[in-house]
Amino acid sequence: MTDASRGSDEEGPSDLELIARWKRGDEGAATELVARHAQALARFASSFGTRDDVDDLVQDTLVRAFQSLDGFRGESSFRTWLFTIERRLMLDRRRAEKRRPVGVEVHEDDAATEYDALDVLMAGEAATRVQDAMKRLSPTQREVFALRVGEGLSYREIADVVGTTEGAARVHYHNAMRAVKEFLDD
Repeated sequence: MTDASRGSDEEGPSDLELIARWKRGDEGAATELVARHAQALARFASSFGTRDDVDDLVQDTLVRAFQSLDGFRGESSFRTWLFTIERRLMLDRRRAEKRRPVGVEVHEDDAATEYDALDVLMAGEAATRVQDAMKRLSPTQREVFALRVGEGLSYREIADVVGTTEGAARVHYHNAMRAVKEFLDD
């Protein structure tokens, strides 16, 4: 069994074993797959500026994945396949959002308390600078950067998600890192 077919829990069953169990009617296997991958999907969505509807996007991704599980051939890891589905959903949503005006909403729970205001300010400034740097990247560089830095995917897995070669994924990552470093050094 390859590392790519095993999920984040090295001691537990692999993703492929859980998929087989789910197909036989074991609902617990689906729950375990969701628990294993939902956080990574949320981080990936957040790295692209998705804020308010991260939970909905993750849920939609998982629903689509389970509906099309018969199409999963196991040529890549299950997580890589999930990232590919989520990426397509994000692209579809971005296209739809461009067609309608977007307003800015502020929610009460966005406010910092007096106890964590400095921490929030410092983290917010750092995150804003990195996000500003990422906005300057090409869409492919931004995806490759987020998948490598944020999710720790291998170049092979990134190539599968983005639909490119492993060598191209390496080049995009190298160029993205250089651009982000240059921006942060300014």
